[in-house]
Amino acid sequence: MDPCPFVRILVGNLAVKSPASSKASSYSGKVHPSSSPFFCRIKLKGVASDTARCHVATLPLISERDPNPHSLAASFDFSKPQIMKASKKAHIKISVYKGPTTPTCFFTSAKLMGCITIPLDLASAQSRPCTIHNGWASLSKAQLLHLTVRAEPDPRFVFRFDGEPECSPQVFQVKGHVKQPVFTCKFSFRDKNPVQFPTLNANRKGWSITVHDLSGSPVAAASMVTPFVPSPGSQRVSRSNPGAWLIIRPDGDGTWKPWGRLEAWREPNHSNAAVGYRFEVLPATADPVTLAASTLSSQRGGKFTIDATSGVTPANTPNGSWDLGSGSMSSSDFGFESQFFYKGFVMSATVNGEGKCSKPEVEVGVQHVTCTEDAAAFVALAAALDLSIDACKLFSQKLRKELRQ
Repeated sequence: MDPCPFVRILVGNLAVKSPASSKASSYSGKVHPSSSPFFCRIKLKGVASDTARCHVATLPLISERDPNPHSLAASFDFSKPQIMKASKKAHIKISVYKGPTTPTCFFTSAKLMGCITIPLDLASAQSRPCTIHNGWASLSKAQLLHLTVRAEPDPRFVFRFDGEPECSPQVFQVKGHVKQPVFTCKFSFRDKNPVQFPTLNANRKGWSITVHDLSGSPVAAASMVTPFVPSPGSQRVSRSNPGAWLIIRPDGDGTWKPWGRLEAWREPNHSNAAVGYRFEVLPATADPVTLAASTLSSQRGGKFTIDATSGVTPANTPNGSWDLGSGSMSSSDFGFESQFFYKGFVMSATVNGEGKCSKPEVEVGVQHVTCTEDAAAFVALAAALDLSIDACKLFSQKLRKELRQ
């Protein structure tokens, strides 16, 4: 089945130039972004999107001697249904403020310097990349704002679990209202000796889920290699001793090779319970590379995302730059081997909260799928993350019966 059409809007290369900037930065030609008094709020209007939250970015103050800003500030993703529902007046609004940077979208002490509005044509971007804006725009009588806004097609394969991972469900590939089975999952316990598990809530170890293709051949697996155990004197898995999964795939000679490692733990904030995670790929000839690290609400769930739009995570170019104008980067800029060089959108997976029926939906960028095993590895990772929400429950709470031996 063909992939589903998606569109990405990328906003970056932001900078402010004013008559005072040349004088203030004459010693080096530029002012470091962290010392800039400007920041901005980037907001999407006229279209619904899972990524339509407010973005806040620091704006470097630059001079004529360093006129080329390079940074990615925000990205927005749109599925075909969202594009079809988008208003003809869809646009991005960039509001520039002067004052202390704040992580929220509600500014109390910052002064609004001006706003820039960029109209969007999402339908045209489904077939070809286009630069909507690239250059300077008048922000006020005294300041200019530099920005690049780029739209590009970003097709993705979409997979949907037909049940909870611990129930050994089928996995369908989905396009619109059409779906077809592509994988089956088998959940199991590697060690079935009940003597090792004195209580119902102590058996968060040895979980495994294997992904098979339609012929029954295993094409990927996620295996719990570090048990999820409570830290001393508490009822939670701590960050200092996280549980861990190894994502493996067949090596072609009857053996398996590690592809990635997922760690998860429960954050200590009781008022806003969250599960922290870190995922890294395991190259055969180099050190592990972290591709994602964040938190998910243990109550509401959320979306796990691997997005390397600004380059291979976490590596950077010498100047931390990204060519928004071309929309691409060469792997030679980083010195990484091609088999584990990730760029652009890589994958996302939905995760439901504790006690909720979870049927993960997985999106994978087409450039990262060259064979069945590629797609299956991402499906196994999504299953491991979903199971980690249960594995990180407080040990005073009972696990669902499918997860108890």
